[in-house]
Amino acid sequence: MSEARDRILARLQLARDGVAPTTAGAPPAASGASPAPDTLADPADRLRAFRTRLEAVRGEVHEVTQDGWPGLLLQLARERGVERLLYGPRAPLAPALETTLRGREPPELVPYTAPVEDWKKGLFDDVDAAVTGAAGGIAETGSLILWPGPDEPRLMSLVPPIHFAVLSADTLFPTLADAMRAQDWAARMPTNPLLISGPSKSADIEQTLTYGVHGPKSLVVIVIVTT
Repeated sequence: MSEARDRILARLQLARDGVAPTTAGAPPAASGASPAPDTLADPADRLRAFRTRLEAVRGEVHEVTQDGWPGLLLQLARERGVERLLYGPRAPLAPALETTLRGREPPELVPYTAPVEDWKKGLFDDVDAAVTGAAGGIAETGSLILWPGPDEPRLMSLVPPIHFAVLSADTLFPTLADAMRAQDWAARMPTNPLLISGPSKSADIEQTLTYGVHGPKSLVVIVIVTT
């Protein structure tokens, strides 16, 4: 057990120092290699990689300008038959959502304002979709970074069948390590950050891949780009 532990710790140390660990019979990697792929240094390449990787696992990516995302969300929600859309009324997205969607039903905007114990049935049975912001994205894996909190609780991205996420292209990072450094996770990371890489899926039952087993069956990411 001690030898196995030592090997694991040695590999972690190499990875932290930016040196690729070796396996038996394989030549050692060059010392000082960067952990971030060079091809993801350009913002356009990061967005392209993010889209490719997320769409490979049945996620959706739509690009739009800052002014256009509420209208695009309304269009996408109607195309999917969304009648009730959950949102955080104190979240940064709320003013634009309320200005664009309120009074133009469907979908009806449903504010997340009560403890889940008080409206569990409504949350699980009556909400068709939810929209949240995203703290960032990881191009290398096509993952979203969510930092849930009181304004947008964790259940918003875990319970409704459809999850709409609004992401700024400026917060797309090449790797998870890049995001952690740039956003100073060590100093201000919440207790329950989420990394989401596509819709919920499982192959536990008879090895048949099924979507939406323990979370949203659809993940739709709206990326705000600058022109």
